[in-house]
Amino acid sequence: MILVEKPYISDFFRKTVVDNGFQVVNTRAARELGFIDTPNLVGEEEAIRILGSETAPLIYTTSENALAWIFTHLSHAELPEKISLFKDKVRFRRLIQPILPDFAFKEVRWDELDNLRVPELAMPFIIKPSVGFFSMGVRKVTNPAAWDEAKTSIMKEIRSLERIYPREVLNATSFIMEEVVEGEEFAVDAYFDVTGAPVIVGLYHHLFGSGDDVSDRVYYTSRRVIEANLREMTEFLRKVGELSGVRRFPLHAEIRRTANGSLVPIEINPMRFGGWCTTPDMTFFAYGVNPYVLFLRQEKPDWDRILTGKDEKRYGIIVMENATGIDGKRIAGFDYDGFVSHFKRPIMLRKIDYRDYPVFCFLFVETSPSSFEEFEWALKADPREFIIERHG
Repeated sequence: MILVEKPYISDFFRKTVVDNGFQVVNTRAARELGFIDTPNLVGEEEAIRILGSETAPLIYTTSENALAWIFTHLSHAELPEKISLFKDKVRFRRLIQPILPDFAFKEVRWDELDNLRVPELAMPFIIKPSVGFFSMGVRKVTNPAAWDEAKTSIMKEIRSLERIYPREVLNATSFIMEEVVEGEEFAVDAYFDVTGAPVIVGLYHHLFGSGDDVSDRVYYTSRRVIEANLREMTEFLRKVGELSGVRRFPLHAEIRRTANGSLVPIEINPMRFGGWCTTPDMTFFAYGVNPYVLFLRQEKPDWDRILTGKDEKRYGIIVMENATGIDGKRIAGFDYDGFVSHFKRPIMLRKIDYRDYPVFCFLFVETSPSSFEEFEWALKADPREFIIERHG
């Protein structure tokens, strides 16, 4: 069963639902997103009855905004507690302490933040909301002088975003400060099956523009990325599954590989794959395998077969966020054609209403090893180059 929610539904996801006859809960959000005459709509009361009667119900959500429905209507069930183990970053760090006993972190309340002068945690450190999403409110603090600036910018950003996302998605009543994990970062779409075993359905290398970059600007996948990481990522998720006890549970994990080869999760987002229908859709465009179908049918991908013939291909997702500091309502336009012209093989451009959300677009591209500079350009690109600011 599927819970659809704003901010975004891709045409590919919609087609997947219709073609496979997947059940969609008939919520107000579903109707607003066009799921009106869709076959297999399930009334909310019926969905509550069915899902609430199962210990490990098979649910996929398109957005973390849908978590509010689960917490409201399935509060008597086990699922909300399992979701909280991952969604609350402080609880998550405590959960995996048996795997990473020396990892340093500290919780601090919002009302303590402004008066907190020199944090007890050794610098550099990362600070972010305990319940957050999409790099919102995330800062890297490298020295005491940068601390006051970080606090001010975090508080300003959170106040501007709380109107967009429900408390189940963004809750700034507390923050987590944690040690910086150096190393390459990977995004993993996976699910735990009915036995609790992890199944990886997509794997991406998350690129950064600098050591201080905490954005979600560039992700790419390739045969090499998947083959080099699949086994160890699966084994790590197996340990997480044993600690959490989740089953039939989809997730999107951000995991770093340190210089000594250790795997350290940055976060694990429950009940979905990559947000805004990004990584799961790209996995299909790249490899012809549909992560939504794999999860909802509880099937496993045959990666050896899937990756055959993909040696020289790289498939990237470019997230052009509004990092201009200019309110989206003051922006009259964005030069999408100019932006796309920097890429030789664009697959799909998804324009986002930047007046309501802090993103201009998502661009899916195909590249070869010889054109890796496209990703390097994207990491450094200034969105101001493409905007038309509204005056008056």
